Amino acid sequence: MARVKSLCRHRRKNNPVRRRRFGLASAGMLLLAGGTAIAQEARDIGQVLINDFLENVATLSGRFEQQLIDADNNVLEESSGTLAIRRPGQFRWSYAEPYEQLLIADGLNMWSYDVDLDQVTVKAQADALGSTPVSLLGGSTDVLKDFNYIGSFEDRGTQWVVLRPKDTESGFYKVELGFTDGELTRMLFGDNLEQTTLIALIDPAFNEPIDAATFDFSPPDGVDVVGKPVPPPAGDL
Repeated sequence: MARVKSLCRHRRKNNPVRRRRFGLASAGMLLLAGGTAIAQEARDIGQVLINDFLENVATLSGRFEQQLIDADNNVLEESSGTLAIRRPGQFRWSYAEPYEQLLIADGLNMWSYDVDLDQVTVKAQADALGSTPVSLLGGSTDVLKDFNYIGSFEDRGTQWVVLRPKDTESGFYKVELGFTDGELTRMLFGDNLEQTTLIALIDPAFNEPIDAATFDFSPPDGVDVVGKPVPPPAGDL
């Protein structure tokens, strides 16, 4: 939902709220996830859910609503947009409100296009994502090697799977994925600044075809480009 603190987005000057946006909601429901005791007996259920998601979901698309919550449970920002994910390693995360921003991972590079700033930031995808929450969404089963499985618990019909990144420099200290009737519907990411990103997926579609062009990106004429993209292998030119 960059470097994934804020979903791999670049930092904005003089606006701390926008710098911290994940970042992937219903704050009341999701905040219960952080404080609920892990049910030991549900541990195996969580492992089944996360492995099934990584092994059997090739594409995911839909709309999302997102909230950024501070340590005192104050809502700092609300945003919404659309997402498209195709494994391995491609996603498109498009913010429509409160301002327009586009995040695209094309398999080689991570692009962030800030429309109102007329600025594009690009980084090598491997460096930008690392062991971040987004790597779970677009990665394969082996991405779990970068996370510790803590357990799972059930709350209001949603089964929550709790993970902790092994890399303490990832910017996040917890990841919780919520599954309803076996499908991913909620996400919660806790960052190292004691802020929480809450994401609700709306009308998600799983394993539906997504046009490959969805994950193509070329900077528009006239925008500032920060960074240098990784070129494709010679055989792909």
